[in-house]
Amino acid sequence: MSIFIDNSTRLIVQGITGRDGSFHAKQMIEYGTHVVAGVVPGRGGQTFEGTVPVFNTVEEAVKETGANSSVIYVPPAGAADAIFEAADAGVDFIVCITEGVPVLDMTRVRPYVMEKGARLLGPNCPGLISPGKSKVGIIPGHITQPGNVGLVSRSGTLTYEVVFKLKQAGLGTTTCVGIGGDPINGTNFIDCLAAFEADPETAAVVMIGEIGGTDEQDAARYVKENMKKPVVGFIAGQTAPPGRRMGHAGAIISGSAGTAEEKMQAFRDNGIGVARRPLDVVGLIQEVL
Repeated sequence: MSIFIDNSTRLIVQGITGRDGSFHAKQMIEYGTHVVAGVVPGRGGQTFEGTVPVFNTVEEAVKETGANSSVIYVPPAGAADAIFEAADAGVDFIVCITEGVPVLDMTRVRPYVMEKGARLLGPNCPGLISPGKSKVGIIPGHITQPGNVGLVSRSGTLTYEVVFKLKQAGLGTTTCVGIGGDPINGTNFIDCLAAFEADPETAAVVMIGEIGGTDEQDAARYVKENMKKPVVGFIAGQTAPPGRRMGHAGAIISGSAGTAEEKMQAFRDNGIGVARRPLDVVGLIQEVL
């Protein structure tokens, strides 16, 4: 199985005619994702690549195609409205790739999506992929293969590196999820860990965190208290100079709470194997499988 997306995913691409939306829509279609519609206000009645109908609104797209998921490639100023629109239309799973969404916007978006009973992944994330089934977002399909390892990460590029190293070692993933590094996002580590624990085909989990905040510490405690499946982890930013702010908006250290060493110790204290380098994740996973 997999988490959040699979062969039954019917996807809308909001912003499908833009530069990023069109490029990645083609990639998702080529991978085999069921892209059933695009949404661009004022472009209703057109088609994308001659096969995907384009609608003016998400509501129209859902009504006509039965879509259950949406991925958003619109500029930051319009991203919140795009998420609101998808939630209002009854979309179950919303993925926002857009970087730079104002934090103030997210303080309104997150509770609204939850009230609607939908799940939001992102913003500022690479999306997710269930190898051999579906990919939603920007994770390259060729670096993954089906397997029994779940992966959840705050870092986009490290996600790619680790999942490719797993593939090179003959290991694959059930689902690879990039949750993004913004201070307020729709889906966190614990959400993904709970889903992997419930997935019968996931045998072990990789968790990739980074400096800033306390999400990794909270997730580590969750692992010890609620998970039977083994979890291994890596924390990015181990060599960051004191006081240095990393690229992600959420990677801000407050005292010692957000340092790499504090997070790694929290992993160790809660039974999570800790990799010093991304490539060491493979060996740790091989040990627990």
